[in-house]
Amino acid sequence: MGYWEKKCSRRMIIKFMVLSATVPIVNVNGLIGQAQAAKAAKALMKYRDKPNGEEQCSNCMQFISGKTPEVNGECKVVEGSISPHGWCSAYAEKPVVSQFESNVTVFNRH
Repeated sequence: MGYWEKKCSRRMIIKFMVLSATVPIVNVNGLIGQAQAAKAAKALMKYRDKPNGEEQCSNCMQFISGKTPEVNGECKVVEGSISPHGWCSAYAEKPVVSQFESNVTVFNRH
């Protein structure tokens, strides 16, 4: 056997393939917990406890309500306790779903 036949044996090639396939899996698993972005400070987002006209946290798609509609909740963007009657510059109105759309199950056929 020559030099290249020894270096490129079937066993060595299989070892290389297995090793190179496992390295990305290890890296991806280590990064899963770091995928969430940090929330912004209230001052940076110009948060206030009062609504801006009709716009308020309770009808914002970023707002996660508390146990009842009047209890403070959380925001996907702003850190800390958030009033349902508050407002910030990240306000995004929830999409309006008609009663018909909410009662219908849609099946996709492919």
